[in-house]
Amino acid sequence: MSLDVSPALLEQAERGEVDEAAFVDCVRTSLPYAWEMISSLVAQLKVDGGPFADNQTPPPDEQARGQLLRALASDAIRGALQRHFGVRLAFQNCHRVAVFPLDASADERLARFTSVRAQLLNQSPELRDC
Repeated sequence: MSLDVSPALLEQAERGEVDEAAFVDCVRTSLPYAWEMISSLVAQLKVDGGPFADNQTPPPDEQARGQLLRALASDAIRGALQRHFGVRLAFQNCHRVAVFPLDASADERLARFTSVRAQLLNQSPELRDC
């Protein structure tokens, strides 16, 4: 799953000056499923409060799954999304995305969510090939 980079944004990158807002917009339009997933989790975290908000519903198809993988596996995309939304992102398996507040109150919960133990406990035969 690649980004749909406009000629103007590509020219910026070639010059060495990339506007992060333009990059974030490129991510938004290129990866709409991932964008909507993260946006809705950020909204849920703000409305419900709590230590984090996460999704446990698998993507509807392989294209959607690919979008999540692309957004969260790329350090540049993930970092830009975290800065844009003002959250920390965490990812397990092929679909379990979580957003955590930036403040230190979420540090312990984030560490538990991203631990080896949590990864092992979040496995199931249904997710084997995701």
